[in-house]
Amino acid sequence: MIDLATEFPLRPGLIYLNHAAVAPWPRRTARAVELFARENMLQGAADYPRWMRVEAELREQLRQLLGARQADDVALLKNTSEGLSLVAQGLPWQPGDNVVITDQEFPSNRIVWESLRPSGVEVREVPVGGSDPEAELISALDSRTRLLAVSAVQYATGLRMELARLGAACRRAGVVFCVDAIQSLGALPLDVEAQQIDFVAADAHKWLLGPEGIAVFWCRPELRDRLRLYEYGWHMVEHPGDYERRDWTPAASARRFECGSPNMVGIHALHASLSLLLEVGMDKVAAAIAERSERLVAGCEARGLELLTPRPARRRAGIVTFRHRTLPAALLHERLKAAGVVCAPRGGGIRFSPHFYTPLEALDEALATLEGLKAL
Repeated sequence: MIDLATEFPLRPGLIYLNHAAVAPWPRRTARAVELFARENMLQGAADYPRWMRVEAELREQLRQLLGARQADDVALLKNTSEGLSLVAQGLPWQPGDNVVITDQEFPSNRIVWESLRPSGVEVREVPVGGSDPEAELISALDSRTRLLAVSAVQYATGLRMELARLGAACRRAGVVFCVDAIQSLGALPLDVEAQQIDFVAADAHKWLLGPEGIAVFWCRPELRDRLRLYEYGWHMVEHPGDYERRDWTPAASARRFECGSPNMVGIHALHASLSLLLEVGMDKVAAAIAERSERLVAGCEARGLELLTPRPARRRAGIVTFRHRTLPAALLHERLKAAGVVCAPRGGGIRFSPHFYTPLEALDEALATLEGLKAL
């Protein structure tokens, strides 16, 4: 049985509710990096084949988290923005084409599509604050829509999208479906096949409990050749170890999207972090997160705070954002920070984002802190 208090030995007095920003590492992840650093110090890359085995195991872990068919469809990139840029800059566009996004997207999932405007591509920003955001997005699709891009969970409000419904609509309409999963992967189960997703990108440093500087990018195999490559190097070719070879072709696998040397420190760290999530099981992780978000929602309501996150449980994941009736968000954030509550001001309110291991008592302490600030 996993001892979560041992895996997450946060310092006393700290209440960490900021996994939607940057997550603490599990103990096993810190240990993996320490061992990798020691190995480098003592022998450099003398056992590079072992490093490559860890890399292969990481791709398999990510395949399992994505519900993908094979690990060869998984690319290891630097961040979500790079993955989304591969799609935006790689697909063939024509003047008059359009991309549909929501009005709640993080800049990573907005700027990449806006960068296509000089090529005559329209970006349709659809409001999704109503009772049926999927219907609003689907109604915005037309014969010139080439791609629908959404975050699985919106970073500020925590709105959770029904990916399967959107994926089915895109498949019927012949529209490419691209998902920014940075606020869901590691918090919710994902199934790219069942949800009919075409592209997924997600960083490691939030719900995956890994480091910054490494991310997953998944491309449906049938669409791989449709992406024009714009980054080239020794690692993305079919025969990367044959340095004297003069002729080359892009790798048949998703490695074609990895132009240069891999981030081996990040690979070892993320490999360790995912071992924890897979050992616990994503169904149990999601259930624990749902319990914690419901506890926060109920606590906010009991204290008269204005919820910015949707109330229905099916519309939430790990993010609960609220607004104080009298205190500005910036001031409330400073007072919470002074009380040891690590959170973030987002969307005009305060965003709490606990993970599956967050003690329930810590949530109650954070809520009690809000109660103490109520009269200020």
